[in-house]
Amino acid sequence: MKKIVTFSFVACLAAATSYAALSKDEVKRLREAGDILTELREVPDKGIPEELWDRAECVVVIPSVKKAAFIFGGEYGSGVMSCRTAGTWSSPVFMQLAKGSWGLQIGAQQTDLVLLVMNRRGIDKLLEDKVSLGVDASIAAGPVGRSASAATDAQLHAEILSYSRSQGLFAGINLSGGVLRPDKEADERAYGPSVTAREVVTAAVGVFAPAEAAPFMQALGRTVSAPVSAN
Repeated sequence: MKKIVTFSFVACLAAATSYAALSKDEVKRLREAGDILTELREVPDKGIPEELWDRAECVVVIPSVKKAAFIFGGEYGSGVMSCRTAGTWSSPVFMQLAKGSWGLQIGAQQTDLVLLVMNRRGIDKLLEDKVSLGVDASIAAGPVGRSASAATDAQLHAEILSYSRSQGLFAGINLSGGVLRPDKEADERAYGPSVTAREVVTAAVGVFAPAEAAPFMQALGRTVSAPVSAN
């Protein structure tokens, strides 16, 4: 009987810890997402306006979106999302994006994407099984630069603002027609099979960010210094 109890305890312990073993790709996703946000926050004159960043409810970062011409000219990328919860950023939810031909004529092998979710309605839709951008949730190419005052009416009312980065330059991009969904397999490895994306975002009891998420979480909390005016 003692052997059975001991075996059961070891089995439960293994089950409780095995999901923390992220794949190399998932660890890379977290690291690259942190790098992208760090660079983005360091160049507010040429990146996302701080005013919009401060208003955003969630941020989705998808590093190195790949082109796959053999799949009807489609594009595919995997990334992570974090949302503001109780004055701080939530643990990351792993995400996937798929889209038909975007007409991305940037001339680069890969493109980094950043999406700002601007209201709670947009968050609720993202936490469903999947969301079609431009159909289930309104999306617009985000304005670039320090000030958001030049934003168009469509940008001001969009649930999601989208940005791309290629060769170090950020620009707004239209992702209408793309499908964004939680990466359930990656989330299961990070948090366990019984934890949902909504529980991760709402910081449910017992949900902790994996240690590998530290660079991404630090980049989210980065403070941007105000520009120094010349005398």
